[in-house]
Order: sequence, then structure tokens, then C-alpha cells
Amino acid sequence: MTYQTTLNLLFSLKEIVPNYKCDTQKNLIAAIGGLDSEVSQYMATFLNVYKIPQVSYYLFGSSLDAKIQYPFIYRVVPNEENQYTGIIQLLLHFQWTWAGIITLADDKGEDFVQTLMPKLSHNGICLAFTDRMPPLTDVSELLDGYQEAWEKTSLDKDRKAKAVIVYAETLSMVGLILLLYQVESEDMAGASLGRVWIMTAAWDFPALQYQRDWNITLFQGALSFAVHSTEVWEFHNFLHIFKPDSCSGNNFIRDFWEQAFHCVFLDSPVAGENDGACTGKERLESLATPVFEMSMTPQSYSVYNAAYVLAHALHAMYSLNSKHRAVAILPNVRPWQLHPFLRRISFNNSAGDQVSLDEKGELESGFDIINWVTFQNRSFSRVKVGRLDPWAGRGLTVHDEMITWHSMFNQKAPSSVCNDKCHPGYVSKKKEGEPFCCYDCDPCPEGRISNKKGRYKCIKCPEDEYPNGDQDGCLPKSLNFLSYDEMLSITLAFMTFAFSVTTALVLKIFIKYQKTPIVKANNRGLTFTLLIALLLCFLCSLLFFGRPQTVTCLLRQTAFGIVFTVAVSAVLAKTITVILAFMATRPGSRMRNWVGKRLAASIVFSCSLTQGALCTVWLLTAPPFPNLDMDSLANEIVVECNEGSVPMFYSVLGYLGFLALVSFVVAFLARALPSTFNEAKFITFSMLVFCSVWVSFVPTYLSTKGKYMVAVEIFSILASSAGLLGCIFAPKCYIILLRPELNNKEHLTRRNK
Repeated sequence: MTYQTTLNLLFSLKEIVPNYKCDTQKNLIAAIGGLDSEVSQYMATFLNVYKIPQVSYYLFGSSLDAKIQYPFIYRVVPNEENQYTGIIQLLLHFQWTWAGIITLADDKGEDFVQTLMPKLSHNGICLAFTDRMPPLTDVSELLDGYQEAWEKTSLDKDRKAKAVIVYAETLSMVGLILLLYQVESEDMAGASLGRVWIMTAAWDFPALQYQRDWNITLFQGALSFAVHSTEVWEFHNFLHIFKPDSCSGNNFIRDFWEQAFHCVFLDSPVAGENDGACTGKERLESLATPVFEMSMTPQSYSVYNAAYVLAHALHAMYSLNSKHRAVAILPNVRPWQLHPFLRRISFNNSAGDQVSLDEKGELESGFDIINWVTFQNRSFSRVKVGRLDPWAGRGLTVHDEMITWHSMFNQKAPSSVCNDKCHPGYVSKKKEGEPFCCYDCDPCPEGRISNKKGRYKCIKCPEDEYPNGDQDGCLPKSLNFLSYDEMLSITLAFMTFAFSVTTALVLKIFIKYQKTPIVKANNRGLTFTLLIALLLCFLCSLLFFGRPQTVTCLLRQTAFGIVFTVAVSAVLAKTITVILAFMATRPGSRMRNWVGKRLAASIVFSCSLTQGALCTVWLLTAPPFPNLDMDSLANEIVVECNEGSVPMFYSVLGYLGFLALVSFVVAFLARALPSTFNEAKFITFSMLVFCSVWVSFVPTYLSTKGKYMVAVEIFSILASSAGLLGCIFAPKCYIILLRPELNNKEHLTRRNK
């Protein structure tokens, strides 16, 4: 029928003789149409042969982008590629990642699916199902064919896919509408209700007579793309005064009038078959919306633009001819002469929109987003809720507050996902054998969080924060150091004060009784040196309290190392002095020359000088410094003194341990000497305590973290110093204070004998 009508346009209405014009007044220079893309292609089959421009108002499809196949077609609709982009952006806007597709079972439908699917996957959207409707052939066969198709559809199987993309043209939609209408009447509407239908720009409600009684509330809240349009008020006024006899010779108007108003004209061949007669005074605004709309639809607007495209092209041709001729003779214009004026044509129509065609003959425009609002009286309203205009440099814009959703969604945008997004604290894990949009929710591993819904990867908190209990947020880490106001610090400080006072009292006692035999017999100089060193040992532990500062970090280990070296070297000197004193009492011994203050002072000075040199090298090369350790403790920031050079730190401790070991060995070997002249037993016990403390210190220190490392070192300092103080000076204080009768020269001489 399309081929026949096209030939009638080209040649004669009475008798078709191809390539011969029997009617000399007929000169077709352009055509507008057709009703759908298939009709447009059929028309182009003949029109292209004669190079007649064809302006299509309904032609979509990627196959028509090739100007080689259809070189003389011009389209007043945008490129369909923009519609694919719009569909993706619309799904992403509402976060619909689980969508279905319904399309015709033909080449155009297959092209649509094959083009859209990779774009969906690339943007993280999964395809729940793809249903193909059989092509619409005959209405009498429609029910049986579509009922069989319904049994194979996935609409009733996948209820999670609330968003369903429908690719079908206006007449093809009859099948879907009738199918859903049948489903509803058979009480199976649960499968089709509760959907958001996303229609392409080629879709519209068909104005058919038998559609009057259909319930279109199934499409309440549907969203569709439509060629951008603007209301033309003159058109609305024209419809108010339009009568069937306004266009003489147009039989289509009479046919439409009879179907729309359900009447028949008296001179009609089928007069008498209907109850009412058409008077011609019926008003178009009285018709229901599905039958006729008083406003200009997007398709009508495209027809309106198509007519003006040709009008402006003819005007441009007339203007050019009038410059070269006195009179322009338009009836002699050949169709192919119009093509240069149609290419890159641009003008403003009477509605104020710019109409421009690009080099491909496509309209440089975007799409409107239409929200379909249906009513109980089987009418509907189109509401523009958004715009997609890539030519103007704008992406998709949607006004959510203007959208009317289906009543099942309680006026909220529905969720169309395979799985609900994982809550914060959980991460999405792909299900084996399922699309990537379907996943399980696994809790984040320890030390990581997910602070938003739908995370695919858990993240770490910043260094100065740590995960909360639910692993959905980060909390600031507290500072960890041995502060002055906590119980552990108070306890250690009290011990430091007590031992310091005790050492000072012992020193005072020894100064007071320095001329007594027991004090003189044990080298008063070494005794005073050892007591002062022990007092400083106790006091240097105070450097470890509080928040580490630059000065305290520099003094902590170096002061501790030097002072303890003085104490241990004094103990070593006392031990060597005891051995030499015993050997000097033997007749004819030459050791008398070695016994004296110079030897003891030399031992203390040389040992302390070596430790001082190590500490000096340490401070000059890689000194300790305050540092924030973010990693040692999960929930706290350790404020510590970084030792700078770890080898130098262990060199200082190692040298101190070496002196202690030598003192212990020497004292142990001298333990059997006569007790009158001998401190070796007490020194042996004191060095045994000292070595035991520091040997156990190393693994304990390395196994603790934060402020407890500092507490371990303070306790080791106090314990080892207290061991020296107690084991060496407690027996002497006992004799001086409680047994003064033993503190005399005769007793010492008698014990010696």
C-alpha cells in the first residue's frame, strides 16, 4: 500500500504509469513522511530514484545514519544515539541497576538491544531480561499470539526489575497495551503492575477506536523520551474552530471524524450502520485524551517543523532565483535543486525554537523527558519533567519533584536493583554465576571500613583515625604516652621519689659516719661516687614521664646510659679494689702499690669516658627525636621518642651490659675472700639482680607497645638501681645504725685474724 501511494504521488491518481506524468499540473518536489520508520523506508525506495527530498518526522534507527543508503532523506528528529545516552543517564539518575527490555522481535528491536547492552554494562547496569514481542499482524490473531508470548515472558518471573525499557513504535504498542490489559483482566496484574515503563521517542498512545475502553492506568508514572517540542498557541486556537469541511478534498478528516465521534456522515457509503449522524459541529476538545489531544504532540511538532523546513528551503531558492531573474518561476523547479538549500538549513520557527539540520540531515536538538499521568476516566496528561540536550552542552536534567509515580510506589522513586545496596560496614561480593549487579554483603575485614552504601571495596581510615565498632566510620585516635596524671605514672613516680630519698639518706649516713672503720674499709670515694650515681639513676627515670619533647628525647637514653655506666664502673672498681686489698695483705706482696684512690678513679673515669664517647657519636650522627607512631596501636597514636639510630641505642645498652657482666664475674670469683675485707658477696648479689633485670628487660621491652614500653624501662631502671642500693649498702647501714659495736677497728682486726 505504501508503494502504491508513493507511485500515486509521483505520477497519476487514476492510472499508474511509472516514469510518465499524465497529469501535467502535478510536480512533486518534496515529501513529508511517513507515519513510522518502516513506511519512511518504503517511501524512500521510490523517492530516492528521482532524487526527491524526503523530510521524515518519525524516522529513528541507527541503520538510517548512513547517507549512502538514503542520501535524500532529511530528519526533523535527533540522532538516536543521543537517546541511548539518555536512557543510561536516566537509569543512573534513579540508581536503577537492574532493568528489563521489551522490544519487537524484528531487526530494529535486535539492533536496539545489541547497541544498548554494552552501554548498560559499561555503566554498571545489568539486564534482568529481554522479552521480544511478536510483530503485530492482524488484530483478530492478536490475542492468541500475545497470550502465547506472555507465557514466555519474564515480566511475571522477575519482580525486582521495576524499570522496564520498551522499544516499540506507536502501532506496535497496541500489542503490549492489549497484552497488559488481558493480563489485568485475568487477575495476573501483579506481574505487570508496579513497573516504571521507560519508553523511547518512537512511542505514543495510538488513537484507535477500540482503545476507548482500555484501562491505561498500568502506564501511570511511565517515563518516555520525546522530540523536544514547544507549545504552538495558534494550533490550539485552530483546533477550536476546526470543522470537517475545513479541508476540502481530504477524505482522511471525514474518516477520523466518524471514528472519533462514533457517528457517520449522511452521504457516507456506510450510512445507517451507526446510531448517530455526524453534524460537523462536534467539538474536538470533547474527545478523550487517548483519542485526540488538543495540545500539539511531539510528533505533530515534528510535522510542523518538517513543513517549515521545506518552506524555508523553497524561500531560499526563490530568493536566489529572484536575484538572477526578473521573475522566479517556482513550478519549473526540479526536486534535486532543493537539496543544497536543505543541507545545513537553520531558522527560528514561530514557537521560538531554533530548527537546524546538520550535514547528516538530522535535527540538531535534544529530547524532552515526559512523565505520563493517567486518570480514572481513561485520559492522560503529558508532563515535561526533564530535558536531554547534548547540542547545548547539557546532559540529562530531571526534576524529581514533578514526577507522578504509580500509586504502588507511594509517590517515591522505586528501587530497581537485583540486591539492595550493602549497608555501611559491609562490602559487595559478587555471586558466582550471577550478573555483577547481584552480590552478597560481606563485613569489612578488620581495620577497614565502608562509609557509604553499595561499596565494592573497603577502605582504610586516615593514619590519625581508626574504625569504629560497626566499621562504617572512623574515630580520631587518642594520644598514647605516659602522662603524669594516670595511676601507673603516679605509682612509678612515688617509687622514684621513695628510692631517691632512701639513697639520699644512705649518702647522708655515710657522710656522717665517713670516719668509721666500716666506711673507710670500703673506699669512701667509690662509695660516695656509687651513691651519687644511684641517686642520679633514680632521678633520670623522671625524664621518661610526660609527653616526649626534643630535650627529653635527647637526654633520656644518653643520661641513663652515662649515669648507669658510672654506677656499674664504680661497682667494678670496688670489686677490683677488694681483690687487690686482700692480695696486698699477704707478706711480700707487690699489690700494695696498686691499692689506692688513683686506680679506682681511673677505672670509673675510663669506663664512663667510653660510654660518653658512644653517646656523643650517637647524638651527632642520628640523635633521638619525638615521633608519632600511627601503626603500632590500632586505636591510638603512640607519642614516642624515636631512637634515631637503633644500632647506637643497643651499643649503649650493650656496653652497659658488658660492664655489668664483668663486674658480676669478678665479684663471683672473689666471693670466697675473708668477709672482713670483702664486699664481693654483696656485689655478687647486687650484680646478679642487676643482670637479671636487664636481661629480662630486652624481650619485655620489645614485646610491649606505647606507654608500657616506657613503663618497662622505668621499672627496670628503678629495680636495678634498687638492687645495687639494697644489696651493697643495706648490710653496712644495718651495722652503722643498729650494731655500732661491730663498727670498730678491733672487731675488724679480730675477724681478720
